[in-house]
Amino acid sequence: MNIRTTVEADLGTILALIEQQKSVNTVTLERYREYVEAGYYRHDWTWVVEEDGKIQALAIWWGAPDEDHPFSIDGLYYVGDGDPVPVWTALIEHTIAVRPADAEPPEYHFFLDSNWQEDPDAVAGLEARSRAAAAAGLTEITDRLRYEWKPSYGLPDRSTRLRFEPADDEAFVDVLARVSEGSLDAATAREIARLGVDGAARAELELYKSMPGDRAWWRLGYDADGKLIGFAIPSANAGGPTVGYLGVLPEQRGNRYIDELLAEITHLHAELRAERVTADTDFGNVPMAKSFERQGYRNFAVRRVLSFPES
Repeated sequence: MNIRTTVEADLGTILALIEQQKSVNTVTLERYREYVEAGYYRHDWTWVVEEDGKIQALAIWWGAPDEDHPFSIDGLYYVGDGDPVPVWTALIEHTIAVRPADAEPPEYHFFLDSNWQEDPDAVAGLEARSRAAAAAGLTEITDRLRYEWKPSYGLPDRSTRLRFEPADDEAFVDVLARVSEGSLDAATAREIARLGVDGAARAELELYKSMPGDRAWWRLGYDADGKLIGFAIPSANAGGPTVGYLGVLPEQRGNRYIDELLAEITHLHAELRAERVTADTDFGNVPMAKSFERQGYRNFAVRRVLSFPES
């Protein structure tokens, strides 16, 4: 078994596999071409298993264009005659082995329809790939509800209780750290376990600064007495406008301020003529899910994230 990164001459095989094996793979032909051009997919982030000069399996990884290493798997493909699971496991293990020890732990993301469990092909595709990922150590499963807002859904009411102001990076580091206390977000918990509270807050700040969303959009929310309530980080990714990140300070929770932070983000995107705004939240983050629903967002899909367990 020979594992190598792809080269330009492999492009025909890559495109054929993307077209033939859709199942639960995130990659489409349109996405592949767009993301290669933008730097989210690269030949040195794409690995194949080769036998007797023929490609038997393919792994396409996604990463930020300014990073040295990819972050998540977007697709696993197989054209051999046997069980794909051991081959996919070897591909994942190889990629993990060549990453620096201090690099952010990689993940595997699946973007599934809301009714994916009723689709036998999706169930089978997910099961086989999940077994390969688990054998490589990615045993933690987090399901995230995916929401969207469109202008036709109607704008939520804008806050009458909060005023919003911009702030510098250190102010956002402070509020990100404070809001992380008791967070129901699994990714936040993993980052705190890996980097500590302050380190996780700074990593979160840098992540959102690196995204296509404008840093000038970010706001802190204050009540009429000038007390800090929380923050709103409207953002964008390669797919378009996103809710980004928002949070309420622990001592201010229970007052539905979350709705007003979300409404502010939605209004900003609407003013910028966004045709669609997307957002994710963990299945276990019931308050956030209910806020999306109160503010007119609609659940359209599920994101399943496979990751290493917290150490």
